[in-house]
Amino acid sequence: MQTIAKIHRIKHSVLQYKENQHPNLNEIAQRLKCDPSISDVAVVHSETTSGIINDIRGIGSIIKEVSPKVNFLVDAMSSFGGVPLSLKDGTIDHFVSSSNKCIQGVPGFSFVISKKSSLLQSELSEARTLSLDLHQQYRDLEKNGQFRFTPPTHTIIAFEQALKELEVETLQGRYNRYRKNAEVLVEGMKQLGFETYLDSEKLGPIITTFLNPQHHAFNFKIFYQKLLERGIAIYPNKIATIDGFRIGTIGHIFEKDIRYLLETRK
Repeated sequence: MQTIAKIHRIKHSVLQYKENQHPNLNEIAQRLKCDPSISDVAVVHSETTSGIINDIRGIGSIIKEVSPKVNFLVDAMSSFGGVPLSLKDGTIDHFVSSSNKCIQGVPGFSFVISKKSSLLQSELSEARTLSLDLHQQYRDLEKNGQFRFTPPTHTIIAFEQALKELEVETLQGRYNRYRKNAEVLVEGMKQLGFETYLDSEKLGPIITTFLNPQHHAFNFKIFYQKLLERGIAIYPNKIATIDGFRIGTIGHIFEKDIRYLLETRK
C-alpha cells in the first residue's frame, strides 16, 4: 500500500510493525490526534507474509472514536469469504477483495464494497486513474447496469459459481474448515520438528510461516522440489529477518490433504 501511495503521489505516513506484531491501537490513536490532516487509514486484514490476522474491529473502533470523519480502508484480499468480517458496526468505509483466494473462484478481478455515504463523498475528490474511478463506475452501474470497460466475463461466471458454493458451505463452515486445516498442519509440523514463526495465539487460518530447522541436512530447495514432485506446492519465505517457508491452508483443501502433506514429509 505504501508503494501504491508513492506511485500516485499521495501524501502519507506509515505506522510500521514487525511481521509478527499487531498494529498498536494507542499509536494509531496518537497519530490521528497529532495529525488532523489524515483523511484515510488503510490496513491489511490477513497479512500473508507471516499469516497474522489483524484486529479490524479494534482498529476501526479506535479510528472512529478519535476521528469519526476519517475513512477506514481494509485490504481483505486474502481473507474475505474465509474469515468472518462484520460490516454491521459501520467502522469500515471501504474494503477490497479478490475473485479468488477464500472465495475460491479464479483470479481475474478485484472488487470493492463501500459504505454508500463514503462512496458518494468520493465524488468531491478527483480520480487519479480512469479505469479505477469507483465513483464513476458506481454511477454507471446505477444508470445502465454496465461496466465502463469490457469486463472479464468468464471470471465473473466463475465468481458466481464460487459464491453459490460458499453459500452452501456457509462462511462459518469455510472458516472452520480452514481453521482445522491450519491446526492439523501446525500440530503435525511441530511433531516433525518444525516451529512456527508466529506465537500460537497469533496464528491465522490462511497461511502459516515455519522456520527452517537448524539442521545441517535440511535444504529448502530440495525440500520444495520433493514436495512438488508429489503434487504439493508450498511458498518460499518473504520475511527478510528469518529463514523459513510458508504453507497455505485455504482453497479446495481439506484435512485429508493436510495429512497427505504430513505423511509425504515423513
